[in-house]
Amino acid sequence: NLKSNYLSDEEPRVLREENRRRRRKKAITSSSSSSMDQIAVEFVLPTTARGGNSLSDTGLHSLLERYRPVTQSLKKDVGRIQMVPRPQPSDESLQYQRYLNYLIGYDVTDVSNVHDDELEFTRRKLLTPRRIELSDRDPKLYSMDPWVTRKPLPEHLLSKVGNGNILVVIHIGTASQTIKVSIDDPPAQVLASFFTKTANKRALLGIPENMCEEDFVMRVCGRYEYLYGDKPLQNFNWIRQCLKNGEEIHLVLESPPDPELDLVQKEDWAQVDDCTGVAGTHEQLTIDEKDHERVFTISMWDCNRKFRVKVLGIDIPSLPKIPEFIVFIEASIFHGQQLLAQERTSSKSFNEEVLWNCWLEFNIKIKDLPKGARLNLQAHVCLSVHLSGKTKSRLLYYVNLLLIDHRSLLRQGEFILHMWKMPEKSEESSSSINADKLTSATNPDKASTMAIAILLDKYCYPVVLPKSRDAEGGERGQREMPNHLKKQFAAIVATDPLHPLSPEDKELLWHFRHECMRDPRAYPKLLGSVRWGKQEDVLATHRLLERSSAWDSSGLDVGLAMQLLDCHYSDAQVRSMAVRKLETLGDDDVLRYLLQLVQAVKFEPYHDSALVRFLLKRALRSKRIGHFLFWFLRSEIAQSMHYQQRYAVLLEAYLRGCGEDMLQDFRKQVSSRSCILHKMVCVDSESLRCKMLQSLVFQLRQKLEALQLSGLPKSFRVPYDPGLRAGALVIEQCKVMASKKKPLWLQFKRADPTTLSKDPIGIIFKDGDDLRQDMLILQILLIMESIWETESLDLCLLPYGCISTGNRIGMIEIVKDATTIANIQQSVVGSTGAFKDEILYQWLRDKCVSEDKFQQAVERFLYSCGGYCVATYVLGIGDRHNDNIMITESGNLFHIDFGHILGNYKSFMGISKEWVPFVLTPDFLYVMGTSGKKSSPHFQKFQDVCVKAYLALRHHTNLLIILFSMMLMTGMPQLTSKEDIEYIREALTVGRSEDEAQRHLLDQIEICREKGWMVQINWFVHLVLGIKQGVEKRST
Repeated sequence: NLKSNYLSDEEPRVLREENRRRRRKKAITSSSSSSMDQIAVEFVLPTTARGGNSLSDTGLHSLLERYRPVTQSLKKDVGRIQMVPRPQPSDESLQYQRYLNYLIGYDVTDVSNVHDDELEFTRRKLLTPRRIELSDRDPKLYSMDPWVTRKPLPEHLLSKVGNGNILVVIHIGTASQTIKVSIDDPPAQVLASFFTKTANKRALLGIPENMCEEDFVMRVCGRYEYLYGDKPLQNFNWIRQCLKNGEEIHLVLESPPDPELDLVQKEDWAQVDDCTGVAGTHEQLTIDEKDHERVFTISMWDCNRKFRVKVLGIDIPSLPKIPEFIVFIEASIFHGQQLLAQERTSSKSFNEEVLWNCWLEFNIKIKDLPKGARLNLQAHVCLSVHLSGKTKSRLLYYVNLLLIDHRSLLRQGEFILHMWKMPEKSEESSSSINADKLTSATNPDKASTMAIAILLDKYCYPVVLPKSRDAEGGERGQREMPNHLKKQFAAIVATDPLHPLSPEDKELLWHFRHECMRDPRAYPKLLGSVRWGKQEDVLATHRLLERSSAWDSSGLDVGLAMQLLDCHYSDAQVRSMAVRKLETLGDDDVLRYLLQLVQAVKFEPYHDSALVRFLLKRALRSKRIGHFLFWFLRSEIAQSMHYQQRYAVLLEAYLRGCGEDMLQDFRKQVSSRSCILHKMVCVDSESLRCKMLQSLVFQLRQKLEALQLSGLPKSFRVPYDPGLRAGALVIEQCKVMASKKKPLWLQFKRADPTTLSKDPIGIIFKDGDDLRQDMLILQILLIMESIWETESLDLCLLPYGCISTGNRIGMIEIVKDATTIANIQQSVVGSTGAFKDEILYQWLRDKCVSEDKFQQAVERFLYSCGGYCVATYVLGIGDRHNDNIMITESGNLFHIDFGHILGNYKSFMGISKEWVPFVLTPDFLYVMGTSGKKSSPHFQKFQDVCVKAYLALRHHTNLLIILFSMMLMTGMPQLTSKEDIEYIREALTVGRSEDEAQRHLLDQIEICREKGWMVQINWFVHLVLGIKQGVEKRST
């Protein structure tokens, strides 16, 4: 069999080397016309290599090997490629690269830990989408980056607008003018109205006679947020924010920013276009009926033998401190989460070096390996076999190798892979193990980790996975689904994303796949039923996706599209289809889901993907998206060694296109963070010697004064809110907080001279806490808020700013005019304040200057309390006490510190501290005008608000499940298994009717009323402990 002759082990390869060279040289240098399915290329080689040395025969052949064509094309004239030594980068280029590496927090040019050129290949390949995006970018729109939404104005905001008109105060210099405008007016119309109204006051306002409205733009006072473009005022997020909070709208008139500030440095890179690395069709690549002297490549689909791998052995610098163990290697082939084949070696004694030198043959043919298939190698240890023959093994190390590389070539030859250590459950890195186990990167810590040596079959030629096979007529079996199965089919499609499919369900979906293609909701279920280890099924799936128009013509379902981007789907065509749907998202929605989309990049088999390109394009269009993408990526690069390279490639691609203005902003932010972090380390070391908090604060202020004079930038954008620019430190208001990790409470002046607020910008700097879980919860709260807005519900949530800026480092916004419930209770009567129902009511009344203001505060308290009751219940947010529930002086209740979620509650002496579904204590009820079993109009309204909010979330159960599923694998301490997300299904009463769901929630409210006294005991204990330990509350 000729096809099997092209497959050989390492021994026959030596015998054929000369013949192989001769054939290759003849084919490459031939000047005669080629056959119909080949293209002849003449390579003109340099006569000397760099440094003046002539090219050796080995060097010549390595060059030929490198540039050997992988794909064939139709008959053409002989091409001519001039080969020259690669130009060396200039000093300026090297300096710029070092600057980018500093911003990235990683040397993206380091290739010491790669076994192919994918890193460099992707860096060059992303040049194309970047150039396209930059050429299409509107310089003015990009420089001002208006923050708008496409969503219609919610009813509760529309009711605050009288006759569709609002008042806007426009400032210029020290003067200002109030004008009435329509919410449907675009900014240009507002400017025209302003100039019409002030036509006789131009000199007074300091507007030169030769300038008109086209020479000005409007910016929000105190914020770097512009009102610009053709969208109506009501679509600007800042306008909506002012309407929501009942605040006046103040804008400043100024000259537009110079687009030249967004200049992008030109690159002298060699471009890799989108055709590079794309194979031809099977018919172009097959060796069938070819002149074998003209064979350059082999189609993988010609390889009919089973895939195999030779495990040579492992070595480890030092053995773990474990008793007499034996070790074996388990080798599995996965596509996404689908196991395609699995084998294991024999067990051997665990020493520094263990040799097997044995072949493992898998029950899958080479031709059936799909793109993205990964070979997962795991080193398991177990005690010597007991008499019963049963042993429990423990996974010690793991590593992955993609079997088909980024150029669609089957891997060949020997690999030495440095493995990742399986973390202990007590280690912090154990929370991200689910995602880490998918990485195709190897461990950069080569000196101390286990290495495994394997050998894959070597072939005489590159073996290529074809991009497609010419269609062989229509598929058989396109039968209409019988009526008796339609009900079963509908029931399968209606199940939520966590519902497991039985083998019978999968068989039904695959058999009636044409029916499935008519309903986009069925796509995740159908694609989860595909046997990705069967070439025929994969090709059939691709043909279905190409021919179906239902997906593209259907409305946008974000949850559905996001579901196809999770870890279960590795097929590039499927993931591209999902991204294509997300292209229609507005910028505000991209921001809303950015956290999940960044995590979904981990599930891509290769560095370059449709998702990576989508994120790059959207960031290069919007400075706001780019800002958050920068910090989300930088945080992951600092915390996840497993995906450092991938995220670094994407971040570099963005930084090379974001423009000089953004680069300078990022430099200032990174510099500020580094300076303050250095002072935190000093304070932390001081705290070991000094137990007095006052002394620590004094030392901190001394260090901050020195930092202010040298080192700290004069101003920087606030990482969690890019619209704000922080200036000089207000030293006398800065302090060290008394909690265990000694976070810094810092206050900065506002750097924008147009600000009307006298309040400083308060930021808590944390070192030692992973803020990614808090970020996730706050982001989900924002999504819940947007869901409620569609139902015209304003639950007055307060998702404060919070961002992770490095490895267990981050910043949290200090909410002004807010204090903890514990502070309020303690300030009146000490620890017994936990039992005084009227204290909160009285505090709120004291803060309100009039009865009208007090009633508004009670209303805001009612709605915010309802919103957080429902949100904390659905998300299973635990460890709720009076020190992590806060309230503003205007009555806005909100929760902070989300360390325990999805029902993972704290226990005290083995007893769960969570006695109630959510926090609704007697003092909260007292504000609503009720106590005990009594009711009141306010309490009745509270119940109605809770029910409406709860039912609205139930309509989006799938979206909430999918968002958490995507975070399941990505480093959340409370998110490590499917069971964690199972909590949401139970909390949202999946599978029950609306009436049952309503009754269920009302029952939970009653449980809270009955057991409120138990929460008060808990809060009392917390207050006593807090006073005893001298814990400083967050608002002090």
